[in-house]
Amino acid sequence: MSNAAFGGGAGYFIDTVVSLRKFYNFDSWGWGFNLLFAFSTQCLGFGLAGSVRRFLVEPAAMIWPAALVNVAFMYALHDQSPSDPAKTNGWSISRYRLFMIVCIAMFVYSWFPDFIFPALSYFAWITWIKPNNVVVNQLFGQVTGISLGFPFTGFTLDWAQINSFYGSPLIAPWHALANTLIGCIFFLWIVVPALHYTGTWYAEYVPILQNGILDNTGTTYNTSAILRPDHTVDPQQYEAYSPLFLSTSFALAYGLSFASITALFSHTWLFHGSEIWARLKASHGELDDIHMKIMRKYKTVPTWWYLSLLAIMVAFAFASACGYDTGMAWYSVLLSLVIAGFWTIPIGMVQAFTNIQLGLNVFTEFIIGYLQPGHPVAMMMFKTFGYIVMTQALYFCQDLKLGHYMHVPQRSLFFAQLVATLWSCLCQLATVEWALGAIDNICTPAASNFFTCAYIKTFYNASVIWGAVGPKHLFSSGAIYQDLQYFWLIGFFVPIIAYLIARAFPKSMARKFNSPLFFNALAYVPPYSAFNILAWCMVGYGFNKYIRDKFRGWWMQYNYVLSAALDVGLALCSLAIFFFVQLPGGNMSSWWGVSVIDSTLDAQQAAIRKTVADGEIFGPKEWKW
Repeated sequence: MSNAAFGGGAGYFIDTVVSLRKFYNFDSWGWGFNLLFAFSTQCLGFGLAGSVRRFLVEPAAMIWPAALVNVAFMYALHDQSPSDPAKTNGWSISRYRLFMIVCIAMFVYSWFPDFIFPALSYFAWITWIKPNNVVVNQLFGQVTGISLGFPFTGFTLDWAQINSFYGSPLIAPWHALANTLIGCIFFLWIVVPALHYTGTWYAEYVPILQNGILDNTGTTYNTSAILRPDHTVDPQQYEAYSPLFLSTSFALAYGLSFASITALFSHTWLFHGSEIWARLKASHGELDDIHMKIMRKYKTVPTWWYLSLLAIMVAFAFASACGYDTGMAWYSVLLSLVIAGFWTIPIGMVQAFTNIQLGLNVFTEFIIGYLQPGHPVAMMMFKTFGYIVMTQALYFCQDLKLGHYMHVPQRSLFFAQLVATLWSCLCQLATVEWALGAIDNICTPAASNFFTCAYIKTFYNASVIWGAVGPKHLFSSGAIYQDLQYFWLIGFFVPIIAYLIARAFPKSMARKFNSPLFFNALAYVPPYSAFNILAWCMVGYGFNKYIRDKFRGWWMQYNYVLSAALDVGLALCSLAIFFFVQLPGGNMSSWWGVSVIDSTLDAQQAAIRKTVADGEIFGPKEWKW
């Protein structure tokens, strides 16, 4: 139930609600808007999932690795019999006992990197030696640096940092990890420094990696300076203020997002087109595996259930967007839902194979930025409808696959997920209302207990980039970042080249190259840092390639149980720290293991090579709306 409600950890609609309240200084439109927006964005995916079951759930090839972890976890809780040492490389401990031991150990250990000794989370020891050297902090920093040489020049011993990128690294197949690692190293360690230290995009005046948006004085972009009271852009105020600047990695990440979308299209067509066509032609039940044959003994969920829910939630979506003064046109709502439906199958196939979901966030931002320029609220809603509707559909498919593996009746699963989602919407909205009123300085750098809303700040920055300023003034001809448009073409043609190489050399590693994953390596950079991705890839590759090949029996018996135990132990520790220490106002006493992190330019987000004097600016001398 919890997976269906918010498989990604939190409802995306919260980002819009908080951005309006805290960054646009607008008190939203009350509970009516919030409920309509929340229910529609979270539940529209059910209708989509029901229509793509035969492609993303029923085929045996659609394994959904995250579902396997939940299967292993539930089996471990109910099966306490010892393992056969002959099959598990000499281990006889039961999966239940291993789970309990690792879970308790992780609960105890996580107190150190997450509270007592935070330096274990960001062990960038080179920056501690040269805390005020800009280049050292840019290259080797772990907060706003690119972690060059990781893990030898710095590392992390915090599971929260390792699994923060795409969840547990023990889940993804080794080839998915390898593609992401290669992409990360190539783009972050080669391309980004080449761009940054040649002054591309005025790089000497901006950080090498940061999720902030800057004006031409190097300070945070003041959106209030260009917005009218109705939250649309005033062209004259924009021309009097400043164009918008991004960190080098942030800008490149947008270009790579363009490439990942077009790469996904050509990659799916070349590598999976025949499989999709076979499913379209297959008769009902013709390609069933053993699990599907068992599931067909239960009453299926009629298609009209999904279509009815879809119709109701489409009405909610139009009501939230057009019934309030959001500035979002009806055709924008319709287009966003079409985008979500179109990309569900190709992105779902990648996720079902690799446990990595390619986001539509940048693609939807790009479309609405041209469709309704100067409307940041409409941009946030379009992005949520176009991106999260698809995301919820895929999480629902993932849980349908879990029910598929566990042989749970389909109708029971449908109602459990629907009720959980509706209830979770209410709970999250209530929690946000409480947090915004109860936590001092929330969503600011001065917030207590690190409630700085880093991810929501990135969401807000995107609304300014794509909704307020718009892609025309960033990526079109004559704009600062116009060259990033070439990534659309690069992304489309690279899978074609990879396909031809794989056909010419069918036994080579070229057949494992996945262009969408390669370009998607920086999808969450920022707000995540380079070391989050690198640690995730390296730990995952160690388990899912080295250990899987060398100790296959152990890996098959314990790998997914170990993953679940580490995650549960960390989650319990995080809850304990928050409720029993941070919420009552407690803090760790200041000592070297706490203060050393904050002593560097990297942590202070101040590793910038050049600054301008008062009254001066950098960048173009003239800019037009």
